[in-house]
Amino acid sequence: MITPQNILFHELIGLDVAVVHASSPSLVGITGLIIDETKNTVMIKTVSGLKMVGKKGITLRTRIPGGKVVDLDGSALLMAPERRTTMRIRK
Repeated sequence: MITPQNILFHELIGLDVAVVHASSPSLVGITGLIIDETKNTVMIKTVSGLKMVGKKGITLRTRIPGGKVVDLDGSALLMAPERRTTMRIRK
């Protein structure tokens, strides 16, 4: 189950997101569905087409199952998704 505490260790593809902060003002306001993710970028399907957004310097806002809104720091996502999702959470 995805929670705000473990969302960084889950798959992001399929999440509806909005860019709420970015080092480049032109990226703020992009909304859509994440359809692909690489080490440094996320591909977002918007109503106007596909947008490739660099993870560094952005904040993504999403709503997880259960309705809670979570902000994701793109810099915390800077690694290959297959590596990030297999990491263990230290307690």
